Amino acid sequence: MKIRPMLAKSSAPFDSNNHIFELKWDGTRCIAFVDRNNVRLQNRRLIDITYRYPEFKELGTHLKVKSAVFDGEIVVLKEGIPCFEKLQQREHIEDIRRIEILSGLIPATYVVFDLLYLNGKSIMHKPLAERRDLLRCLFPISDNVILSESYSEGKKLFKMGLKKGFEGIMAKEKTSPYLEGERSGYWLKIKKFSDIDAVICGYLEGKGSRKDYFGSLILGVYDKGKLIHIGQVGTGIDEKTIKRLFKILNSIKTDISPFDTVPELKRRAYWCRPEIVARVVYHEWTKDNRLRIPVFKGIRDDKGPKECVI
Repeated sequence: MKIRPMLAKSSAPFDSNNHIFELKWDGTRCIAFVDRNNVRLQNRRLIDITYRYPEFKELGTHLKVKSAVFDGEIVVLKEGIPCFEKLQQREHIEDIRRIEILSGLIPATYVVFDLLYLNGKSIMHKPLAERRDLLRCLFPISDNVILSESYSEGKKLFKMGLKKGFEGIMAKEKTSPYLEGERSGYWLKIKKFSDIDAVICGYLEGKGSRKDYFGSLILGVYDKGKLIHIGQVGTGIDEKTIKRLFKILNSIKTDISPFDTVPELKRRAYWCRPEIVARVVYHEWTKDNRLRIPVFKGIRDDKGPKECVI
């Protein structure tokens, strides 16, 4: 069985008696299938990522019921705050021995915010408030699995979350069902900074310390099925990531631009197949549909290129 996670729309901060509010955890979305003998972790692209997080392999031994399916976020915490940069160090490792070492050096935490199945039966049709009550009864589970707490005041939580270093909050209707794979107004994400998941379509030649690699990444998103250019990003990419990305992008290089309309660029461009997704934060959109002051945050293995839409 595979489950596509329910997704949220965007909103400004608000208060409501009909909603619960949670801190927004900056990590990798994860559906966890757990019973007393087995644990399976699935990301939003339906890919099995169990092997990447051996620290959760004994999760089923602590479960208070026969089986459960959870929705949540895998994060790496730094002084109690999610650190996306640290999580990136766990996300792109394939060597099993290295994974085991990193699970001790950079341990992950699973933050659970919903319960989808209980003892083999789907409860996705039940109201969120009821699913949350059932979820609370299962905690505590283990030291590296925590429950995402709910709050009643949205505006107050938003201010508190930003002050502590969270990227924002979530608002969810108490009566809402779990709509598998749908982006629904039942769930709303409220963030300080805008961000976007964009497809890496190539790179511009590097200069100075980057002359042997790339200067910036060429970004695109899909609009009515066609890739359109939304600018470049070079800020926020550390040296280690530059070297790793350069190797990956060179393995998928192509002579043909993936854009229907080839953008005019000031430096020499090298194109690649639109297969890699980058997470970027930005200040605003310009009038010509470019990202203003973009900053690279990381690569998203859990999201497909076709999901990157304007």
